[in-house]
Amino acid sequence: MDIFLVVLLVLAGVALLLMEMFLLPGFGIAGISGFVCLIGAVLVAWICMGRMAGYITLASCLVVSAIAIWGFLRSNALDKMALDTKIDGHVELANNKLKHEDKASEETKE
Repeated sequence: MDIFLVVLLVLAGVALLLMEMFLLPGFGIAGISGFVCLIGAVLVAWICMGRMAGYITLASCLVVSAIAIWGFLRSNALDKMALDTKIDGHVELANNKLKHEDKASEETKE
């Protein structure tokens, strides 16, 4: 039962951290909850299963988090979430407009 709880906490923590980083803005409830789940997993492993299990859980939390972030960045999920609209337009500068008016007024004087 302890191993199941540790694995569940690690997976929940990584999922919450991914949601916080890529879906939800800011550093809020999901990010804090993700860190609490990961710390809880390490503490449960350390207290209930011993010192070596705590170290293994700590290392696995770091590795699983890094792999999850790397995998999410490499997937096409970010392309589907990103705004991909191109704005095609331009603004005429005031200096260019004055130059055109000056040329037009010179042409009418001649």
